[in-house]
Order: sequence, then C-alpha cells, then structure tokens
Amino acid sequence: MVGNRFDEEIENLLSIDSSGNLVLPAGMSIVAASPTSLVGYSTGAGGTIAQGTSKTTAVTLNKVCGAITTFNTSMDAAADITFKVNNTLVAATDTVAVSIVSGGTSGSYFVCVGAVAADSFYIVLTNASAGALGEEVVINFVVIKGVDA
Repeated sequence: MVGNRFDEEIENLLSIDSSGNLVLPAGMSIVAASPTSLVGYSTGAGGTIAQGTSKTTAVTLNKVCGAITTFNTSMDAAADITFKVNNTLVAATDTVAVSIVSGGTSGSYFVCVGAVAADSFYIVLTNASAGALGEEVVINFVVIKGVDA
C-alpha cells in the first residue's frame, strides 16, 4: 500500500521483470550510503565444496558465491593447475572473481579465473613459491551477473 507521495514516486520508478529481478531505470544506480555500508549477497546465497581426489578434480557448486577447498596433493614449484567449477547459475557473459582466503602458506599461491562459460568456470591455481607445496587452499568465488548487449 502506498503511504505517501514519495512511496508513489518510488513505485513508479522501480519495476520487477518476468524473472523476478528488480529493474532500475536508466541513469539510476545502487550505491552504498557510507564507507561502512556493504554490498553483496546475504546468508544462504553461498555454499562450500571440497575437491575429492586431486587439485585438478572438477567440483559442482550451484551457488552465486562460495568457498572451494582444494585437495592437499603436492604442487611443484612454479606449477599451475586448472580445475573446472560446474555451476548452473553461471552464464558466459558473467564475471567470476576469486580469492584465496585460507589454507596454504601465505603469499605462496596465486589464483585467477581461466575461463567462464555457460554453466561453468575454470580456476587456475599457481604455486608461486620456490618449493613443492602440498596444502589445502580455500578459494572464495563470487559471480557477478553480466550481459553483452
């Protein structure tokens, strides 16, 4: 129910599309109101998964964000491994961001996304140290929805 003129104006500006998405008119943005305001997903949007048998084993996590724990097999110095993350919520036009949050020797690994496709993305983990490492590494990811049109 509309309580005042301001509420009416807001209702006229915002709409919901057929997929249930809130649609902002051109020229409007969502911004954090202060330096301590946060933007992101709420509890329940994420999930966790652990690799089963090696650091190259694919995982499946159909969430928009989450944490992946790699298997603790050894990686040679300066070696790269790539593994697939199956995720039905990912479109080829999306951006996936990753970061190392725990596990492993601090500063000894680099992580990035190698490719994004419909229903999946690939994570590349690099041992940046001078020696072999055999540690579990926990990698956070977040999907940022995008379009190319």
